[in-house]
Amino acid sequence: MHTQTLEAYGHGLHAVQYEELATGLADLATASPVRLQARTVMVVAGQVLYPIRYAKTDVPVTVARLRRAAGLRAELIRRHGPEPMQGELDLGLEELRMQEIHSDLDQLGPETGLILLAYACSMDRGVMRLEWGDAELRNDRYLSWHHHQALLLPGRRRSA
Repeated sequence: MHTQTLEAYGHGLHAVQYEELATGLADLATASPVRLQARTVMVVAGQVLYPIRYAKTDVPVTVARLRRAAGLRAELIRRHGPEPMQGELDLGLEELRMQEIHSDLDQLGPETGLILLAYACSMDRGVMRLEWGDAELRNDRYLSWHHHQALLLPGRRRSA
């Protein structure tokens, strides 16, 4: 694992996704790095580009779901993702919600958008699917995609 951190294997794989993205975008004039929870993410043209591995098997991005409904990823999607397609029923129970609010997200202005770079990847098969787009986080932890588009993986041709 060629990562800049001293993390063990599993965590190293998690760390390297951010490092590779930052390295690949570093020369872009409009790109700027931001540290979120000890990870460097890139902001390009007012959009946070955030990698997320959604599966270890070759399944469509439409089945993507977060492991937890709280935490940095969940809060990032809620705060900077698209407006929900369907409004949530407000029962006035806001005080019952226990969400972790990450102060790191205060570095991003309210106008900053979010582009998810979602991929399915395993150790034995490598990256099987890669898509980009914007999604909202539903209460059941699934991502509801407003727009997503496949990105061509190196060495693969587009199907006609």
